Amino acid sequence: MKVVVTGAKGQLGTDLVNLLSDRGYEVYGYGREELDITNFEQVKRVITEVHPNVVIHAAAYTKVDLAESEPNQAFLINAYGTRNVAVVSEAVGAKLVYISTDYVFDGMATTPYNEFAPTNPLSVYGKSKLAGEQFVRDLHAKFFIVRTSWVYGKHGNNFVKTMLKLAKERDELMVVNDQIGCPTYTVDLSNCILELIQTEKYGVYHVSNSGHCSWYEFAKAIFEEAGIKVKVNPCTTREFPRPAPRPMYSVFEHMALRLNSFKVMPNWRDSLRIFLRSI
Repeated sequence: MKVVVTGAKGQLGTDLVNLLSDRGYEVYGYGREELDITNFEQVKRVITEVHPNVVIHAAAYTKVDLAESEPNQAFLINAYGTRNVAVVSEAVGAKLVYISTDYVFDGMATTPYNEFAPTNPLSVYGKSKLAGEQFVRDLHAKFFIVRTSWVYGKHGNNFVKTMLKLAKERDELMVVNDQIGCPTYTVDLSNCILELIQTEKYGVYHVSNSGHCSWYEFAKAIFEEAGIKVKVNPCTTREFPRPAPRPMYSVFEHMALRLNSFKVMPNWRDSLRIFLRSI
């Protein structure tokens, strides 16, 4: 089975390429240098030549705050880049996996979001990712839209690595306590995607580790599991304003995984422990 992975050098893409290769898939991983998803002719040439069974579209514009001042760039990559990948994947008959985000929600809910909850993104980034979802729905017949959140792993920058780095520089940190969500370990996310692509159970899936926490609780857990002594102080989002608004509550319910008989996602704290041991 041939699989194309876009964004293959990102933190999720790298783990996907490694996992799929280990499982005997013929993997074609493309970073930005090898494949510019905003160039339709290039996307068409590359994907048509490989003629894959599956395309996992992980390439994205992910600079959440910068997107507020660069909306054209965010929409060019996340919306029209995704359109290009969707059109060509459909033309070659490949299943398509589109990696989306919890930022498609406004975070005003008080109970976990299932896959049928109405979307209402607050930020340019969230709007551009939702536009990508819409192109996938409109232009492709066999798709998995995988929404994920608070992603961390061995490759690339993420919250866990930032906390570990800051712990070496300071003995006291302030972390927001009023944003609640679900951390997601790239290895668990990759394993779930691998499970999805072996089926024809198409649709939208919320894929994160199970359980939830605030960023403050996440930071405290990182230091506890790593055995690092750092004083973590809770603060509010208002005390640390940033250009892009974040959903205050973006806890996922894994309804689609459950109803389609997929494996339960591991608990976030257990996965954090495994990740910290691995590094």
